[in-house]
Order: sequence, then structure tokens, then C-alpha cells
Amino acid sequence: MAYSSLTEFVEFLEKKGQLIRIPEEVDPVLEVTAIADKVSKSPNGGKALLFEKPKGSSYPLLINAFGSYQRMSWALGVENLEEHAEAIKELLELKPPKGFVDKMKFLPKLAEIAKFPPVEVSKGACQEVVETNPDLTTLPVLKCWPQDGGRFITFPLVYTKDPETGIRNIGMYRMQVYDGKSAGMHWQVHHGGAGHYRKAEKAGKRLEVAVALGGDPCLTYSATAPLPEGIDELLFAGFMRKKPVELVKCKTVDLMVHADADFVLEGYVEPGERKTEGPFGDHTGYYSLADEYPVFHITCITRRKNPIYMTTIVGKPPMEDGYLGKATERLFLPILQKVLPEVVDMELPLEGVFHNLAIISIDKQYPQHARKVMFALWGLGQMMLTKTLIIVDKDTNVHDYGQVLWRVGNCMDAKRDVLITEGPLDVLDHTSPMWGWGGKMGIDATRKWKEEGFNREWPDELTMDKNVEDKVLPILKKHNLI
Repeated sequence: MAYSSLTEFVEFLEKKGQLIRIPEEVDPVLEVTAIADKVSKSPNGGKALLFEKPKGSSYPLLINAFGSYQRMSWALGVENLEEHAEAIKELLELKPPKGFVDKMKFLPKLAEIAKFPPVEVSKGACQEVVETNPDLTTLPVLKCWPQDGGRFITFPLVYTKDPETGIRNIGMYRMQVYDGKSAGMHWQVHHGGAGHYRKAEKAGKRLEVAVALGGDPCLTYSATAPLPEGIDELLFAGFMRKKPVELVKCKTVDLMVHADADFVLEGYVEPGERKTEGPFGDHTGYYSLADEYPVFHITCITRRKNPIYMTTIVGKPPMEDGYLGKATERLFLPILQKVLPEVVDMELPLEGVFHNLAIISIDKQYPQHARKVMFALWGLGQMMLTKTLIIVDKDTNVHDYGQVLWRVGNCMDAKRDVLITEGPLDVLDHTSPMWGWGGKMGIDATRKWKEEGFNREWPDELTMDKNVEDKVLPILKKHNLI
């Protein structure tokens, strides 16, 4: 299903018993985080929280809306993320038709895909109220952690256009609020918005920016998705919603934003202008250090008449953002398998905070196959930032950490099977000696072959005789032992 608004999603969660309303006044400075952090670390991610009276603001605040596997699935309009993964797999397997019959079979699928591109509309709920004298301080923006440099907008959908091609990008980059009319724009070097800004800056031109907050939660996820170059985030969102995203033209900048947003901040970033941004308590569980970043100047704020301010906190896992990562793990596995068909499954542990650790199972076909996969992954999109890769055989359940660690302990020789190399790292990695790059480790925990230089006999694993298992099964069931 596609939600017509963030309010509709909130009502859906409430009907499902997955939302708690908090009527007491709670301060967005530290207090909301203190509550949300405890809730997100409770069993099954706790529940979504709607703070009805955040101190200093008239707008309700929603947090932890994505903070469980089930709520993450519902946010994307399905009961289980595997539904989207299967649809993506089917799409990737479409082949150009050859004969007349194949063409006739292909037409319905082509028509279905053609429904997804975004469409322009003349007006949208996000412009029910237009504030030409904008004031960011009216929003209940969080200061999450004691040493944060200020308040940060943490769920912004940042719209920009490539100054040369006009191609749209939507990304999610935290924004430190400096005052009522300006904020920091944390454009990390590897991301699309940063690329657009570099081009504009090189040409000596300001870059227009629109920042949307809220709307259908599917769009919020799409802004975080590591899509291949040239794939429109709104097309991807339309594919998942099974409904085109409606766009409305901004009031003061030449950009289109999704019409169902709760707030839209319009403005620009000047070439050459920088201001200190941070520190910020980050998803690594440590503070990312202060640095110089571009400044977003706000020319206008438009909003719904009754908007909801959706936000999140990041910190030591498990956190709400971890479930965004798990959605990416499931949805992008078919795309990864299209490039590397030997990949069977993938696990991005919550504790790995997206870029520190990935566990991959493969159908091993030849000597040093695991190393081939390591190098391929380190050269593939956002996977290039992965610091540690563990490769296991296809019969290992990568989601069972006990199995994975058992394989690492029993199938890995530290000298032979550990690969140490260097390459790009997430700029938030504070362990590397240089900014943005450093050491990487690959662990080959597959069974070793003689062709790989293993000349001893590889032992058989312990397994029980199937006939014996079947014979004792009635006793196990009778005494409720299984």
C-alpha cells in the first residue's frame, strides 16, 4: 500500500498497537533522546513514539517509526521486506522479448513498470501554509547527545539537481541548525548531493536546494537507499509503493518536491562558504568530529496545516536506523546477485553500523573464489566503504552469528585466509590514520581446497544419521523436547 501522508502511517501504527502517544511536555534537547534510546533498545525495538507537546514547538514529533523489522516493512507498504526483494528480483530477470508471443507476454510487465515515474501536480498538501519569513527554530529539532554541537535535523530528504545535466538527486544528510534561517549541510564526499555542489562551486554558482520532511515513509527510506548511479529515488519509491510519487514545484527555487511532505525548506548553498558543523553523536556510537561544511540558507518554509515532524536519533546499536540498513540488506541483495551471481545471501549486522562489517555466503566454484568476491564488493557502489568482509560457504546461515563465528574459528587460518588491504572508508570512521581511507580486512571462512594449497585432509563435519533422527522424533515430540 501507499500512504497518502505521514499522518496516515501514524494512524496505521496506532491501529496495529505499535504507537505510543506521549502527552507530557518533553524537551527536544536531550530528553526525547533519553526516552527514545531506551525504547529502541527494548525487545523487538519497542514502539513508535509520538510526542504531542515537544517543548518550544507547536508541532508533534514522531520518532522510532522505523524501529523494528515489522514497522520497517509496514513503512514500505508490505508485511515482509522479502515481498519487495522478490519483486526486484523479478524485474531484474526481465529479458527483452524475441518472438511475437514473448512480446505479448512482456507488454503487461512493461505497462506495470511504466506506472512508476513521478508525476507533476499543480498543488500539494506540503504547501497548504507558506512562510516567506521562515524560522527553523519553530520546529522541534533535536539535540540528541550532550556533546553535540547543536540541534540537528536527522531525517531530511535533500533535493538537488546536477548543474550540468539537470538530473535530480535525493539524499539524506544531517543538518545542524545554526539559527532561524540557516543550517549546515553535511555533504559527505561520496554522496550525490556533494557531487552536485562540487560542480556548482567549480562554476562559481550557488546551488538551489529543497529539503522535504515527512510524507509517505517510503520516500524517507528511498533517500537512504544506495541506488546505482542514474536511478531516480522517486522512481524507486514509486516502484515500491506501486503508485507514482506526486511532485509539486517549490515556491522560491527551481525544484520539485513530493507533494505529500509535512514540511519543505527551500533555499540555496553558496559556493565557497563553509561553517563549523558538529560534533555529532553518530551511528558508530561515537561522536563524529566537528568539521567545515557548506551552509544552507533558507528562503521559504512551506508545510501542511497540521504537520508532524518526523525525526530519529543515532548512537550505539541497536537503533532505529539499523532497521533502515536491514531493509537495504534485503532489498538490494537481488541487485548484488545480478552483478555477483555466486552470492547466496548477505548479512549486515546492526552492530556493524552499515559500513564496518558484512557477512557474505557464496556458492564457491574455484580456488580463491572468496577473494574474488571480496575485491568485487570493495569495488561496488557503497560496498566500497565496507571495512570488514567475512565470506562463508553457501550452507552457512549468515544471519546466525553462532554459525558464522563457528565457521571463522574452524575454516580460517589467520596467515593464509586473512587479507589486509587499503581503500576508501566511510568518512565517519575514526580509526583510520587518514580521513576517508584506511585498512580493510577480508576473512575467507570457506572450506579450503587442495587447489588453494591445503594439502592436509579436510575433516568431515559431525552430522547425525537421518534414519536415527527419524526414529527418535516421536520421543522428542511426546516429551515436548522440540
